[in-house]
Amino acid sequence: MTVDFFQTQNSTAFAYAVSLFLGTFVLEDLAAIGAGLLLASGSISWPLAFVTCFLGIWSGDAGLYALARCGGRRWFECSRFQHLSAKVNRSEEWFANRGTMLLVFSRMIPGARLPTYLAAGFLRLQLGRFLLVTGVATLTWTIFVLVISRAAGSQVLKWFATFKNATWFMLICLILIWASVWLVSKFFTPQLRRRISATFGRLRRWEFWPAWAFYPPAAFCCMWLAIKYRSLRAPMLANPGIFSGGIVGESKIATLLELQKSSPKFTAQAELVAGSSFSQRVASLQQIRQCLNISFPFILKPDVGQRGAGVKLIRSNEQAEAYFRKTSAPLLVQQYVPGPFEVGIFYYRFPHESHGHIFAITQKIFPVVIGNGHSTISELIWDDSRARFLANKYLTRFKGRENEVLAVNHQLKLVEAGNHAEGCIFRDGMHLLTPTLADRIDEISKNVSGFFVGRYDIRFPSLDDLQRGENFQIVELNGAASEATSIYDAKNSVFAAYRTLFRQWDIVFAIGAANRNSGISPTPLATLWRAWRDYSRVSATYPSTD
Repeated sequence: MTVDFFQTQNSTAFAYAVSLFLGTFVLEDLAAIGAGLLLASGSISWPLAFVTCFLGIWSGDAGLYALARCGGRRWFECSRFQHLSAKVNRSEEWFANRGTMLLVFSRMIPGARLPTYLAAGFLRLQLGRFLLVTGVATLTWTIFVLVISRAAGSQVLKWFATFKNATWFMLICLILIWASVWLVSKFFTPQLRRRISATFGRLRRWEFWPAWAFYPPAAFCCMWLAIKYRSLRAPMLANPGIFSGGIVGESKIATLLELQKSSPKFTAQAELVAGSSFSQRVASLQQIRQCLNISFPFILKPDVGQRGAGVKLIRSNEQAEAYFRKTSAPLLVQQYVPGPFEVGIFYYRFPHESHGHIFAITQKIFPVVIGNGHSTISELIWDDSRARFLANKYLTRFKGRENEVLAVNHQLKLVEAGNHAEGCIFRDGMHLLTPTLADRIDEISKNVSGFFVGRYDIRFPSLDDLQRGENFQIVELNGAASEATSIYDAKNSVFAAYRTLFRQWDIVFAIGAANRNSGISPTPLATLWRAWRDYSRVSATYPSTD
């Protein structure tokens, strides 16, 4: 049946249209879903539903823009915050360069539209550009929501065909949904609210995105680099002296032992725990500790591991024995280097070069919470502006101590492993680089057979020691799969992080291709697959990281 675009079929449909239009100013997505359900019941026409929702949403977006541009900016220019004008001007330039993508993504991310559209108005994004981008995004989004809602609504109507008037049923459902949301929000406990706030906060801050959300662009980059360098296995050739180049399955103790031989002054003492049975491993640990003069506390960690998995600071024999009972994976014991400072230094050298390069330095900050005499560890973590984003990980680490009240000014270190995935804070540390430090890392690296690219994890007592290239200890050397972890500095945008990551992988592929051209063969894919499968199986038995 043909429907006149400018006329409604009856007064009821017109009433629905007005309600939907006004509803978009309150909850635009819910209004669009309601329109889809009304479409499914035949209570409203497609053109009327689309035009009503589109115009309501688009005009609401424009209203937010106008409010911030006319009202908010005028207030700012007359307020006591006018001394921040220089920062606002820089923000205008930044938003002008990235505004289009921000507007597009905000349409797809719940909760992001309001702050983004207000920012667009406050930072004076061109009106025409704003209307064009939001218009196209709103048109696409409206059609998508209506189609999905109508399809789902048809099924709902079939399920409830016994109702005399399905439209009334749907309206009742919407009322019940609204009432449920109101009741839940009314009776949310403060702890539950903090958890939800932290969850959405993690979504807004890319450094906390899960690996499956962050790494797809890097995977596409590696596919392109495989075409560019005519080899998917080039990274496995980047470090011929390390199994698989350091992509997966490499032994930590193998590289540490070589470093202990070539640079003993700068390498933390470590040894592989021998034996397969519990009693054999306990005896081996005692023998290693006596031989290397390793006292409590010391480090136990898997010989094969990624992203800091399974690293434990052992303070007693009971803790070591509990670790042995938890996993049968090969473990190494290492002297604990208290630091208190740690950096990650990403180094590379092409095979034809006589000197290497420092690609990035990551300054690692170990977060703490400070006791006030009345708050529990759990409360201190949830109240911390950053720790709350990783509260579940930290509280797992302190299981059994969540309700412990810390004394006034008592500092509790939240993580021992210098790993971002475990809760360590990463900052760009290239300002720490000196010619002396660069020469020292280059000297150490060239003494490691078959090593060309990777990251050193280094602990040291003072920044002056590090910059002089003295008095530091290497606790780990990671191969081609390691990252220039300075990308996780909160000051970096996700686009800046990707730029650095893409450059890093280009270097890895280029070094691997150079080694391939010299006749070196890569690790067979079948061997690599077995190593990954074995690691995936055994890593599930690793205890939580300290």
